[in-house]
Amino acid sequence: MDKFDIRSATLDELCDFVESLGEKRYRGQQVFEWINQKFVENFDEMTNLPAAFREKLMIHTVFFAPKIVEKQISKDNSTKKFLFELQNYGIMDSVQVEAVLMAYRHGFSVCLSTQAGCRMGCDFCASGAHGLVRNLTAGEIAAQIYKISHSEGIGISNVVLMGMGEPLDNFDNVVKFIRLVNHAKGLNLGQRNITLSTCGLVPRIFDIIRENLQIGLAISLHAPNDQIRRRLMPIARKYSLDELLAACREYVRGGRRITFEYIMIDGVNDSAGNARELCKKLAGINCHINLIPANNIPEKGYTKSKPRAIAIFSNILENSGFTVTLRRELGSDISAACGQLRNSNRA
Repeated sequence: MDKFDIRSATLDELCDFVESLGEKRYRGQQVFEWINQKFVENFDEMTNLPAAFREKLMIHTVFFAPKIVEKQISKDNSTKKFLFELQNYGIMDSVQVEAVLMAYRHGFSVCLSTQAGCRMGCDFCASGAHGLVRNLTAGEIAAQIYKISHSEGIGISNVVLMGMGEPLDNFDNVVKFIRLVNHAKGLNLGQRNITLSTCGLVPRIFDIIRENLQIGLAISLHAPNDQIRRRLMPIARKYSLDELLAACREYVRGGRRITFEYIMIDGVNDSAGNARELCKKLAGINCHINLIPANNIPEKGYTKSKPRAIAIFSNILENSGFTVTLRRELGSDISAACGQLRNSNRA
């Protein structure tokens, strides 16, 4: 019989499980709080549990602790990047994923991975350079927060699912993760403090609406038309820009937040004409647009847009009534883009 994944268990699942071991149901809540509120990494730390019960848990459950393989700190100390090693569950070699801690005036945010690798194949992204290895469990996604919070001695106020992987390609585990960290007996992180970034799996956006999740949604748009988007993002060959934006219009109808991420690539998608075309496409959608200077990818011929081009692009959007931000280039000196640290560690 497979061992019980204790980190990924909801409170009800844990209570049912401990009952199946012949224990009182309230023991499940104790275990849940130790893992999701106090961030312990072994059963010996669960000091209010009888030794015999802890022995049962060791025998019948999987309870891993992610290992920090490498940590990089930016010169201004605003960003810390973690390379984690996760256990293999006896199926394959251990996998490595990344998470990034960012310090803002309002508190600490973490950018988490939802998959080891990625199969979306976006032309500008390092995460999918070696394809998809496997999905992460809900517990493995949450453990990235817990490990960073515990090791750094800080509280996390915001979570962004924008690290390695496409969150909506690991839908069930990601939804379970959101409900796990949102639980009042655990991290108690508000859903509106969680943002999910997607390259645009249109049916799954409608699934989020059906799940009644109140999270923020960030769409990796990066182009004002299908021609450019298909060049940059294979997913655009399956779902057109109009199909994607129809889903976005439905999403904001429920009062949820939406952001359009737009990587600025010199000579590819950053002209004044591109900006005007984008304004027409996004008309009527309650959103804000986050402009992101591209990471230079010499092998693809991609370089970040020139400051003047970014300024002109931004002004056109703002003059059309859109709220526009230019992403701070946090962690550029520590290769903080998704997948870069993992790929350098593999070399």
